[in-house]
Amino acid sequence: MSSQDEDQGTKAGLVVIVGVVAVALLVALGMAIRHSFKSAAAPVVAEVAADAASAAAPAGAASGAAHAATDTLVDLSPTGPALATVYFGSGQADVAADADAALAQAVQALAGAAGKKVLLSGYHDSTGDPARNAELAKERAKAVRAALVARGLSQEQVLLRKPEVTAGGGSDQEARRVEIRVVDAP
Repeated sequence: MSSQDEDQGTKAGLVVIVGVVAVALLVALGMAIRHSFKSAAAPVVAEVAADAASAAAPAGAASGAAHAATDTLVDLSPTGPALATVYFGSGQADVAADADAALAQAVQALAGAAGKKVLLSGYHDSTGDPARNAELAKERAKAVRAALVARGLSQEQVLLRKPEVTAGGGSDQEARRVEIRVVDAP
């Protein structure tokens, strides 16, 4: 075998190796892109939309970043009985009209209470998908927060606690609730 034949064989081998590596990298890159679009597309789109909204908002308007920061869940253990409780229908996250008294009680409790905040703990019943139930409990707490903000509290005065996995005092209807407590501001 001549030296020229060996050089051509080596070149062919290198071309095959480089081709296989290139294909492997493309497949890995494609899978990574696909995975990132599946798992992060909604948050990225929401973040871009929030950034665009805050850039277009007039001076003094609440920014998208500030709103996202208020959705942070706190890790506070509630103590004592709830100040008020808001109940929800199965699969529902809308605050019912009969919750006005509970909401007014929470707003009144914070009036003039420097250093205090409202802690919202969302609960759910044990029927259905646990992940969906936890998300629903969080949406219920956010709906109660929005109702409290509409009645005069600032978003900074309202803390959201991680959704509770426990059921209520025995019935599924009792479990579908948001408890409102007044706590020392963290």
